[in-house]
Amino acid sequence: MALFNKVLAQIGIGAATVDTKLVKAQLTAGEKIEGTIEVYGGNTDQNIDCIYLRLYTTYVREVDDKKIKENIVLNSFKINDPFTIQPGETKAIPFAFDLPIDTPVTMGNTRVWVTTGLDIKNAIDPRDIDYVEVLPNPIIHASINAMSEIGFRLRQVECEEAPHRLRRRLPFMQEFEFVPTRGAFYGQLDEVELTFLPDGPNRFEVFMEVDRRARGIAGLFAEALDMDESIVRFHVTDQEIPKLKQMFQDVIQRYS
Repeated sequence: MALFNKVLAQIGIGAATVDTKLVKAQLTAGEKIEGTIEVYGGNTDQNIDCIYLRLYTTYVREVDDKKIKENIVLNSFKINDPFTIQPGETKAIPFAFDLPIDTPVTMGNTRVWVTTGLDIKNAIDPRDIDYVEVLPNPIIHASINAMSEIGFRLRQVECEEAPHRLRRRLPFMQEFEFVPTRGAFYGQLDEVELTFLPDGPNRFEVFMEVDRRARGIAGLFAEALDMDESIVRFHVTDQEIPKLKQMFQDVIQRYS
């Protein structure tokens, strides 16, 4: 019977299972994510080579003029050394790690999740998935509010493949797309996009793309050649949060 149970466990029947319980599932990038991994023994003893955690998100990239969505590992961790789980046994293993500062915000189509896996030789590896809500950090939160006060509505948030010259640790950038709905820029601009890249403690490099509305034949010609877009880059720190509204307004006005 023991041999029969081992054979079943190798194909996933009556095998060990895993369940990760997060202390909290709502975090800001840079915060510590904590929890407990519970491993439940199956119908036979099994040797667990390791427990691993992987933090994932998705981004969009172009392949042959088609947009495809890909999963990407933001970070991965090996939790423990090899051990044996006995039939019916439960092991609780605590963990803690920092959510990377460049973890995207879970707004729009962006999702972030943790997968937990047991590495078991010659058997199907049990896995568990837990979604995490990543809140905007103070600079991004204040930027969204500042754009709203100027008269823009946040229309879309998406992680897209970054140009090679702008890539940091990750191959994508998260873009926040705003459209004017009132105020001085309504009817003057198509959209404004903001991207935030970590550049030190409490400091972000901001890329602002101002897309001017085409006016007349010259404007239509510029739009066809993508000459109607201006990309500006500047840095913002926590201390500059109170000035963001005026800062953004001045930059947009200059390139409108």
